[in-house]
Amino acid sequence: MNRRTLLSASAIGFAAGTLGISWLKAQETDPTQNTMTNLPNLEANPSTIEPFELSKSEWRDRLSEEAYHVLRSEGTERPFTSELNDEKRDGEFACAGCGLALFTSDQKFDSGTGWPSFFDTIEGRVTTKRDFKLILPRTEYHCSRCGGHQGHIFKDGPAPTNLRYCNNGVALTFIPA
Repeated sequence: MNRRTLLSASAIGFAAGTLGISWLKAQETDPTQNTMTNLPNLEANPSTIEPFELSKSEWRDRLSEEAYHVLRSEGTERPFTSELNDEKRDGEFACAGCGLALFTSDQKFDSGTGWPSFFDTIEGRVTTKRDFKLILPRTEYHCSRCGGHQGHIFKDGPAPTNLRYCNNGVALTFIPA
């Protein structure tokens, strides 16, 4: 490699990096604002749901290690490990942290991704924020009562919303009808 090639490659790399950072900055939004359509903005319209708050040690005592990792540290479980992925009975899917019902069985569908998936939520039960953990921005959602991380929202779901709430199974419990 000669000097000219090295300098050209460095300039191209620098320009690409600068453009990438500029693009990401342009994508940043106020985290209190929704980043996708059809989502309730609970920060702008507070709900009547009372907050459920515990200390870090109380959460550790209350949750399994894996549930704590997902709900309190915004982790992700391995796909196809949750029994809730195949749950087909009538009922509600509630936050495993505080018991607030987030989804109904009528909102669930088989996305083939290995995580329980829903095309909508029970109104006012989740809040959203931007996530840049994988470089490109994503929208993650949390239980509006305890703030427990549930998963991410994608625009590849079925009608009528065309959204897929991709949920960690360990972050949910099922309450049969």
